[in-house]
Amino acid sequence: MVGFSGFQRVSIIAGALMLGSAGAAQAQSCTLVLDAQTGHTRMEEGHCDTRYTPASTFKVPLALMGYDAGVLTDAHNPRWDGQKEQRAPQRDRKSVDPTIWEADSVVWYSRELLRQLGAERFNTYVKQFHYGNEDVSGDPGADNALTKSWISSSLQISPREQAAFLRRLLAQDLPVSREAQRQTMEIIPHFQTKSGWNVQGKTGSGTMPADAPPEQAGKPVGWFVGWANRNGETIIFARQNIGTAQGRQGLVERETLLSLLEKL
Repeated sequence: MVGFSGFQRVSIIAGALMLGSAGAAQAQSCTLVLDAQTGHTRMEEGHCDTRYTPASTFKVPLALMGYDAGVLTDAHNPRWDGQKEQRAPQRDRKSVDPTIWEADSVVWYSRELLRQLGAERFNTYVKQFHYGNEDVSGDPGADNALTKSWISSSLQISPREQAAFLRRLLAQDLPVSREAQRQTMEIIPHFQTKSGWNVQGKTGSGTMPADAPPEQAGKPVGWFVGWANRNGETIIFARQNIGTAQGRQGLVERETLLSLLEKL
């Protein structure tokens, strides 16, 4: 596997700083890049051990659960109709399959998957995955574990834990079937950089809790996590940041990470 040269490592860090992670922002962001084969850190910038809501990045482990349990069957089945989902944004009131679910981050599809999975199996999978703080209790007293626990609620995960989880997925080393892991990787959205990186990753957008530090409370938190390969080299990345793009901070972090890869 080809490694980064010293010059390339400096270029990565300089690129990240130019992309808005300097100064005070370093206290609320992380960019982490690992070698997928060895696990060695290729780049680490910011604070990567603080836990945040996974938000829609949790659709990666949810897909693993769905395929392993047989609720999901392939990239296009089951296809569920969201026309009656009145609480969903208008754009999500449509027919959705697993590929569309991941690409468009359709929340109601996640909730229907979990309804069919059930609370007991859901909790068991999260603990077997050792996913973040493993807390899927949801909001205190709200009885919303299946519908809310991973969205700005009880479940929390750090960028470092995200990267470690994805490394296990790529190695097919998670406690679900190898077929479930293969099928999950198949439906994670694809992106291509001009510099030749083939990227697969999932965004996530949430909100910092009210009890966060005053300068962070209520602000948008965004993710882009995944992996990329080029010329036989595979890297794993986790990008997280607290920003200002309400409801779409994950899209900002995706563009930040893809821009960084262009500089390699």
